[in-house]
Amino acid sequence: MSSTQNSMQASTPGSTSATSLLPGFDNPVDDAQAVFRATLEAFAHPGRMESLPVTSGQPEGLSPALTALLLTLADPDTPVWLPANVPAAARAFLRFHCGCPLVDAPGDATFVCVPAGHAMPALADCAQGLPAYPDRSATLIVEVDSLQDGDALTLRGPGIETTQALQVRGLPAGFRQAWRANNARFPLGVDLLLASGQQFCAMTRTTRVED
Repeated sequence: MSSTQNSMQASTPGSTSATSLLPGFDNPVDDAQAVFRATLEAFAHPGRMESLPVTSGQPEGLSPALTALLLTLADPDTPVWLPANVPAAARAFLRFHCGCPLVDAPGDATFVCVPAGHAMPALADCAQGLPAYPDRSATLIVEVDSLQDGDALTLRGPGIETTQALQVRGLPAGFRQAWRANNARFPLGVDLLLASGQQFCAMTRTTRVED
């Protein structure tokens, strides 16, 4: 967004005091490109940890990784779902910096964002894509308690040479079964970004979780 557009929005009457909003990236183009490259690496190597290469403003209700990922990925063409009781500051931040529509139902969202302390929607309730357009599915961006300890997952699939170990604390009960059902819907199904603080990793719909 240009500085002219920023100043116009900030001076628009009734614009939730855009002047009081936190900044996004310090260098919007370069920083977004750096986070995007890290996100591509995460999806190319499921389960492998990535650290945020840059920092950004962080509104109440969103972690550093969730904020940076949404600043990078969300735009006016990608509806975002947030739990109903996420603070208004987070919604105002995303509207101002990303211009993304905020939708009420997970099934209508391109990005389903689940901050810490909120329940993750059922994978099957998120957009699954269409047979002719499997890319029209959702990506879930979920903040978990930890990516350093917790349940031990052994991952296999494309992008993993043999197996990839991942420890996660904070996934919902029944996640393994739900993820296997997600695998079975391929080429439909959702993809997943797991975040904790400054770190994140990815699981694609082709990533399998062993028993």
